[in-house]
Amino acid sequence: MQHVARILDANANRAREAMRVMEEAARFLLDDAALCESIKSLRHDFASAVKAIDLPLPLYRDTPGDVGTRITLPSESERESVNDVVIAAGKRLSEALRAMEEYAKTLPNCTAPAMLEALRYRGYTIEQKLTQRLSTQSRKQWKLCVLISEHLCVNGDWQKVAKAVIDGGGDCIQLREKSLEGNDFWDRASWLVEQCHQAGVSVIINDRPDIAMLAGADGVHLGQGDLPCTKVRQLTSKQLLIGVSTSELAQAQQAYDDGADYCGIGPMFPTTTKHKPVIVGPDYLRAYRQWDKLPHLAIGGITPENLPTLIDAGVQGIAVSSVVCSADDPKHVVKQLITA
Repeated sequence: MQHVARILDANANRAREAMRVMEEAARFLLDDAALCESIKSLRHDFASAVKAIDLPLPLYRDTPGDVGTRITLPSESERESVNDVVIAAGKRLSEALRAMEEYAKTLPNCTAPAMLEALRYRGYTIEQKLTQRLSTQSRKQWKLCVLISEHLCVNGDWQKVAKAVIDGGGDCIQLREKSLEGNDFWDRASWLVEQCHQAGVSVIINDRPDIAMLAGADGVHLGQGDLPCTKVRQLTSKQLLIGVSTSELAQAQQAYDDGADYCGIGPMFPTTTKHKPVIVGPDYLRAYRQWDKLPHLAIGGITPENLPTLIDAGVQGIAVSSVVCSADDPKHVVKQLITA
């Protein structure tokens, strides 16, 4: 009994410390009230689980006699970032809860194991949410993203347009080809990634996380009818940035909750590239900027002539397609959009 009690006490302390580290991240690093409350609730319910063990655990504590306190690793004294601090705390929490759950099973008539198991699963979810929220430093606010589709380009010369975007100062290109077969799509994406990355330009692949990963692209963009962001995140982990098209704040909030890295917001104006039954316009941009939890790319019918309207509404980044792809001088249009 004494040995089990010491194990339970040590891991209870470890779990409390880990939860406190995670809560401080939610509170001070993220200013996320909902996530902070969920961790507080976890701590409260953990206290109830410890009470269910029905042993005076601190009385069994023997810190001077604990051989584990004298064993340390170099990695334990270094953390590269606050992200690593929180990730380590999350792993420590799940390990401590699992150890408590297993050893508490040896106690007669103890209800704590089931409670600890439920807490462990809640801890997994909180760890995942914290990791998603703390990934914001990898998110990018592009200024100009050009969506390239061969059928929109003059004479189908999509490579000329891509080079014009790079030379004109665009900082992101999204490859959007709905009809290409997989091998051709991958080949095209690989060429684009090589050209863009040499110039420090990001590449996003529309709809296809598999192509994006295989080609070494920076991210994938998803429409409302495409694979869910959560499933793509499971597939890609942190390998890709994920963007989601939105036309209302509820969709933006869902994208945020699902771990998206940026939102496409629109349509801002009527467009011939992709039919949209409702034009949400600059009003949605203004509302989005008030919400402002993720970087954005305003999209839909944007031209050098109407861009000032979006600038007045607080736009930080735009996405365009035919206005550049179909231009006789796409590089000139890119420069116009950047300097507007």
